[in-house]
Amino acid sequence: MAEDAAWKFSKEKGVDMVAINPGMVIGPLLQPTLNTSAAAVLSLIKGVQTFPNATFGWVNVKDVANAHIQAFEIPSANDKPYVPTYQVSKEKARSLGIEFIPLDVSLKETVESLKEKRFVDF
Repeated sequence: MAEDAAWKFSKEKGVDMVAINPGMVIGPLLQPTLNTSAAAVLSLIKGVQTFPNATFGWVNVKDVANAHIQAFEIPSANDKPYVPTYQVSKEKARSLGIEFIPLDVSLKETVESLKEKRFVDF
């Protein structure tokens, strides 16, 4: 709803806009609390017996930050929504100059961050 209003405003006022809508953002945590994405990884680490019957797009927080920078710096990104995840079109990612951090690296960074923040103790 808010994004729709932003797109409408952008078109009416002639303001450049790019929407970046990541799915599950993993990697190092900046905040001392769990976010939804880190909580999902923590649940898996702790051996949750069930997981929601859903498909998640996972993306490293560094890739999301890079996507914001590239969307700002590359004029061809204007007026395009962008959802950075590991299942996004490689062409679309390349058009913004993005090379994704591999999922295994992102998960390792998430687990290391969960250890640092003392959410797990192994």
